[in-house]
Amino acid sequence: MIEDIKKDAATRMKKSVESLRNDLRKVRTGRAHPSLLESLSVEYYGSSVPLRQVANITVEDARTLAVAPWEKPMVAVVEKAIIDSDLGLTPNSAGMVIRVPLPPLTEQRRRDLTRIVRNEAEGGRVAVRNIRRDAIGDLKELQKEKLISEDDERRAQEEIQKLTDRFVAEIDEVLAEKEAELMEI
Repeated sequence: MIEDIKKDAATRMKKSVESLRNDLRKVRTGRAHPSLLESLSVEYYGSSVPLRQVANITVEDARTLAVAPWEKPMVAVVEKAIIDSDLGLTPNSAGMVIRVPLPPLTEQRRRDLTRIVRNEAEGGRVAVRNIRRDAIGDLKELQKEKLISEDDERRAQEEIQKLTDRFVAEIDEVLAEKEAELMEI
């Protein structure tokens, strides 16, 4: 029972860290990266679908993304979706290929993005702590029902705290990497 609670907590904490990584990939740095556009939604035959399902997104050079829709009529739709996004990008279409140049980030924009990234990381830490709280609540419930001893509960709580510390440290590492990437010129 205790092992199941610890495994569940570890799995959920790992998912929280992965979720944070995915969220941070979408934050724009000075470099071109396909994940920047992948989550954009485009209108495709009456339904809204992610851009990656209707086009191929590649990195042309360090500051340019190339988007190649699979169907000719989608060029205008994809271009409009990029313009309407809050990314501040201006696409240029040339036939079936849409080039999206990434303008260099200003110092102020870098600071703003760093603030956003820190808030995302804090959200990840809170998620990990909530998972710890749930796991400890489950342990207390087992102890209250006399299914485990007080000593077992205390030992398991310490192990869950160590798990929490490990995942919070991992979140801090991810944050430090992203901040360094943002401040890089």
